[in-house]
Amino acid sequence: MPFALKGEAADYHYDTAYSVSLGILPIARLTFRTEVKDDRYEISGRFRSSGLVDVVREISADSSVSGLFAGNRFQPERYRLDYRSGSKKSRYTITYADGAAVETKVEPPPKARPISWVPVTDANLKSVLDPIGALLIPGDADVCSRTLPIYDGESRMDLVLSPGGTAPFKAGKASGDAVVCSVRYVPIAGYKKGRKDIEYLKSVEGMEIWFAKTATLKLYAPVYAKIPTRYGTVHVSAEAFDG
Repeated sequence: MPFALKGEAADYHYDTAYSVSLGILPIARLTFRTEVKDDRYEISGRFRSSGLVDVVREISADSSVSGLFAGNRFQPERYRLDYRSGSKKSRYTITYADGAAVETKVEPPPKARPISWVPVTDANLKSVLDPIGALLIPGDADVCSRTLPIYDGESRMDLVLSPGGTAPFKAGKASGDAVVCSVRYVPIAGYKKGRKDIEYLKSVEGMEIWFAKTATLKLYAPVYAKIPTRYGTVHVSAEAFDG
């Protein structure tokens, strides 16, 4: 990830920031700090809304994931998300073991679900990735020929990637060619059937994630994402990159 600062032995520290815009309007900022020490890692993220979004409702999120770093792969053990929208606050905590989500805690407990709710089953959680580490791909992998099974504590979804060519990118002092993946969103469970934004994302075309290889850990990480929504296209752009 961007701004890699190499420490002693196998210790690495990364600080990165992404700008988020709806069309040309800035709406949020997303930052990460990644720390790897020997065979352990922790990634912490922070999302803060800005601009016109704050006029309607201030939104923030703090997340972290930690676990084992082995074979140039992140293996999550614990994920946490603290989410706030206006005065409402929620916390999601997931415990992983052997690639499965084995425990989920939600605070406060969710309200009774509607009949149209698609529940998450144990089978849905047997092989899942956390929302942060899912987008860090081993450097020796075929980046776009894969499906990312993601679970965030409430929803279980697949992001189906397919090759979309390459495109030049520039993020601060880093530049080069990024691997472009077309993305198809597939909801699996943990959502209300018939919900308009879910139905839109299921059918929309033009969703993309661009990946570039980091210089230090030799992993592919996102440098750009394009997400069409019912209200316009969201762009997420890296402001710097360890390339």
